[in-house]
Amino acid sequence: MAQVVEQQLASGDGMYTVTDMSVLEGLEPVRKRPGMYIGSTGPSGLHHLVWEVVDNSVDEAMAGFCTRVDVTLLADGGCRVVDNGRGIPTDTHPQYGLSGVEIALTKLHGGAKFGGRGYKVSGGLHGVGVSVVNALSKRLVVEVDRDGQRHRMEFVNGGQPVGKLEVVGPSPRNRRGTTVTFWPDPTIFEEVSFTARTVAERLQMYAFLNAGLEVNFRDERDGGLPPVSYCYRGGIIDFVKHLNATKVPLFKKVAYFKTAEEDGNGKRDEVEVALQWNTGYNEGLHGFANGIATVEGGAHIEGFKKALTNVVNKYARARGILKDKDENLLGEDIREGICAIVSVKLHDPQFEGQTKAKLGNTSMRSLVERATNEKLADWLEENPAEGRLIVGKAVQASRARVAARDAREATRRKSPLEGAGMPGKLTDCRARDPREAELFIVEGDSAGGSAVQARDPEHQAILPIRGKILNVERARVDKMLKNNEIQALVAAIGAGIGEDFDVAKIRYHKVIILADADVDGSHIRTLLLTFFFRQMKALVEEGHVYCAQPPLFSTTVGKEKVYLKDELARQRFLAERPNHKNPFNRLKGLGEMDWHELGMTTMDRARRTLLRVDVEQAALADEMCSVLMGEDVERRKQFIADNAGDVRFLDI
Repeated sequence: MAQVVEQQLASGDGMYTVTDMSVLEGLEPVRKRPGMYIGSTGPSGLHHLVWEVVDNSVDEAMAGFCTRVDVTLLADGGCRVVDNGRGIPTDTHPQYGLSGVEIALTKLHGGAKFGGRGYKVSGGLHGVGVSVVNALSKRLVVEVDRDGQRHRMEFVNGGQPVGKLEVVGPSPRNRRGTTVTFWPDPTIFEEVSFTARTVAERLQMYAFLNAGLEVNFRDERDGGLPPVSYCYRGGIIDFVKHLNATKVPLFKKVAYFKTAEEDGNGKRDEVEVALQWNTGYNEGLHGFANGIATVEGGAHIEGFKKALTNVVNKYARARGILKDKDENLLGEDIREGICAIVSVKLHDPQFEGQTKAKLGNTSMRSLVERATNEKLADWLEENPAEGRLIVGKAVQASRARVAARDAREATRRKSPLEGAGMPGKLTDCRARDPREAELFIVEGDSAGGSAVQARDPEHQAILPIRGKILNVERARVDKMLKNNEIQALVAAIGAGIGEDFDVAKIRYHKVIILADADVDGSHIRTLLLTFFFRQMKALVEEGHVYCAQPPLFSTTVGKEKVYLKDELARQRFLAERPNHKNPFNRLKGLGEMDWHELGMTTMDRARRTLLRVDVEQAALADEMCSVLMGEDVERRKQFIADNAGDVRFLDI
């Protein structure tokens, strides 16, 4: 090896000099490495562009200068965000020689969120948001209404200015605010069509978190959703009621408290909490910091959990419900069935990464803990009937947890996770590195047989399940673990379940749901996804869950057989080939597909298409699981009716 290196250096091969180095200027780093700024170039990254622009408008609302935000998905594929805030400054900065608009749109770390007077509280932290949107757009137009004049500037091809910022006339009706219209760059993103439901749900969340803010949404595309307007005077109290509307509340009242502290420099931090329990078994605890969903939790959630456990145990002991001084309810028992929003606003947020998934401020842990200890204790004293129901539910959860522990132990004894205890119907792969291994969960034994023949035995394992698994939305862990199909899933994945689940121990880095491309297959997918979200949440959050995309139709073009994923793909096919005369065959199910077909269309790693399941917003995912799988039949019917016109966005 050393001799080869010496020969390369002597010949000049592989020499590393200063000419090999480069400096990326302006917005070029974003276009070179978009994932560093928006997470991915898939659907979540595409929608992240919308969130970055709307976040700026919401920051204006939190600063007290904006009361309305309008978001429109344009017929030509663009997105427009309009607010009535102060408007981006249009005058020239004395130090940089650029207008405020140019600083915001063309400089990665430029803005008013680094401790100046512009914003005391904001979701923006790094000053890269709207400039990243500009960098990843094929065209962007910004219009600023300020001081009675409308200013306009246009950019193309990833942030190249078409001209200078110019005044194009007076502001209509003397309005003020900022309008940003952008068209995502198709050379950057895998897909540039926004999903209306995704945008609408996120905008509703903004309205919940900012009491009194009016947020309007319009979809101008063909077959788009009807216009909708969100405004909640009750703020996060209304948010909790909305989330619990899909469940059965344990009582009608919503506990709410709000407190704030100032440091010696006049900087103010604020905590706002609303909570209510329901009769279900799942924990719905959702954190936000400066309006940003902290899906991985952080200091504020840690402080709330600690104080909640402390307060309820003290209350139960004072009421004689817990008689032994050493007896304690665990936090997980108390949080069973909880629906809580913990929203904090702070002057110097410390997020982990640009996507802001976790809050790191230790001072906020202390503030939330103190506030919850004091305010929730007062609420329980003032509401003894509700307090007794909360403690009673926690005691029942404690007993069920012990039963679940016994069931887990029985499951381990019957089929130990270590060693040779894999489920009998699992056909495992040879790969022992989880990063190289895939588990296909296949609907039915016959389809499982086809999948076994079609698989790559080195990397692909097959686990057939019989029919529809237990709906875990309505069952505790002890009942789940008595279900044979769930036992098989838990054993095959090998990382535990519920509170015991450890994503580091998973045996496969891709867990792929392979179900028929029909309504029954969609139901099975929903049941499995509900199970993973409720009992193996980290598996979903870390991107290990996928849905296979088996074709629904086949036809022939010449002598070649062509497979089409769904009705939308069939319509596109006909639009591109209006003279196509051959019939379309509807594929009845995986079990009736030839194994060669199944392998070629759905399992071959070089040809297949997988849909990765992401959890952008835990609160919205929580609500959707409850709507689709909960006990409120009328709410589910209403959801289906409301979304029937949006079928072009459904993956079924």
